[in-house]
Amino acid sequence: MNVTKRVQRAGGEGAFLVMAKAQELERQGKSMIYMQIGEPDFNTPENIKQAGIRAIEQNYSHYSPTMGRMDFRKAIAEYISRTRGLPVTAEEVLVSPGAKDVIYSACMTLLEDGDEAIYPNPSYPIYESIINISGAKAVPLPIIEEKDFSFDRDTFVKLVSPRTKLVVINSPANPTGGIIAREDLELVAEMAKKYDFYVLSDEIYSRLVFEGEHFSIASLPGMKERTIIVDGMSKTYAMTGWRLGYAAGPRELIEWMSKIIANTASCTATFTQIAGIEALTGPQDDEETMRQEFLARREIIVEGLNAIPGVTCRKPHGAFYVFPNVKSFGRSSQEIADELLNNAGVACLAGSSFGSFGEGYLRFSYATSRENIALALGRIRTALTELK
Repeated sequence: MNVTKRVQRAGGEGAFLVMAKAQELERQGKSMIYMQIGEPDFNTPENIKQAGIRAIEQNYSHYSPTMGRMDFRKAIAEYISRTRGLPVTAEEVLVSPGAKDVIYSACMTLLEDGDEAIYPNPSYPIYESIINISGAKAVPLPIIEEKDFSFDRDTFVKLVSPRTKLVVINSPANPTGGIIAREDLELVAEMAKKYDFYVLSDEIYSRLVFEGEHFSIASLPGMKERTIIVDGMSKTYAMTGWRLGYAAGPRELIEWMSKIIANTASCTATFTQIAGIEALTGPQDDEETMRQEFLARREIIVEGLNAIPGVTCRKPHGAFYVFPNVKSFGRSSQEIADELLNNAGVACLAGSSFGSFGEGYLRFSYATSRENIALALGRIRTALTELK
């Protein structure tokens, strides 16, 4: 079949492929523990569900404006202003059917053939994929374990060039759980002003920080005008299936990005936006309960992985992932992940699924019960011991 070079440059997400394989093994009778996908194992809080149900019953099931309902955009603006410490108006907000659409819209708006976009590696694979689809050159910025899963400052400076039009950052990060220190964000900001590029700041895990407070690069002097904040409801409010994301950024750029949404999704479902208002403005007790539970699970899985001979695991500072080092086994990360899936009944992802600099690592999501984590650790220990 003849398809465009554009679509041939598109990548995918390994988590969904592994999930399909794991489900097939389960159908064949194998016990399986799912630790491969980035999804809270909690249900959407009841007050948010009821707001969505009421919206459907009240017939909020028609089109909304492409940029989103004004009441939801106002709620987002107030939320961003409060949590990031910078003034944001509703006119600087774009609603989208999932945060991924914000990434796509930003790249398609800002990047052309011959441009360069710097993205973290290892990282969420969609960054590289969408940059490639846009026709720009994807320039990987190594994320380094020895830097507590941040980047080397000198390397970053060398990667920036007059062709750099966009830099993608993700903090807290998928797949490492790492957080970029303020001084490193200040370097990115300095270079952005020097070379006149935009920053796409993926802050989808901003409410899942375990030490200290989340800090956004947009709040640095002169950076609100150069930053697109990416956020959404999926991780904080366990609303992955609701497909509800948003961007906050310079008004003119936000309006241009909305043209991409107009040509793809048209708009975001109306009743999910009304549920989103309740999520942002209603009680936050359930969200804090989830964060505290993830914190407790982090301690269990990090301690358990470090107790396995040949495995070392840094303690992540946010999100709900661990990224243990398995280089000592002398196998590719994909080989080890396949071994754990097929023979141990533990679904995880190879570090290489997140880019070449992820080789030698595995990613486990600890968005599963403490009991499952304990059971998985036993299976992992047994399987890895046999690989030695």
